[in-house]
Amino acid sequence: MTVTRFQDLPLADRDRAWDGDAADKRVRDWADAEDEPDAAYRDAHIWYDGDKPDNFTSYKLLIADVIDNRLKAVPRAIMAAGAIMQGARGGIDIPTDEVDRVKAHLARYYKKMGDSPPWDR
Repeated sequence: MTVTRFQDLPLADRDRAWDGDAADKRVRDWADAEDEPDAAYRDAHIWYDGDKPDNFTSYKLLIADVIDNRLKAVPRAIMAAGAIMQGARGGIDIPTDEVDRVKAHLARYYKKMGDSPPWDR
């Protein structure tokens, strides 16, 4: 189990719509990860199951999309991940001892957006 390394990805426009399924397809294509995940695919997520890194379902909290052939963090995806970590939409199944690290990772993107995460409000 592991939280991904903070990538400090550039931000997409704040009003950019978020479609996680479509973003996942674009990220797979961009990362050349059609058959199995790779490091570039991992960079678009906040968390993955390190015991099963070759399984796409191991990757959680996708926050990025490919825009102009570049991986960018999407504010609405960050907010959706923040809501999940706050317990909305059923939460997410990750180890309890990794929750604070996930929140810290997301908080860095909230700060970059000039905002605070929902758990700090």
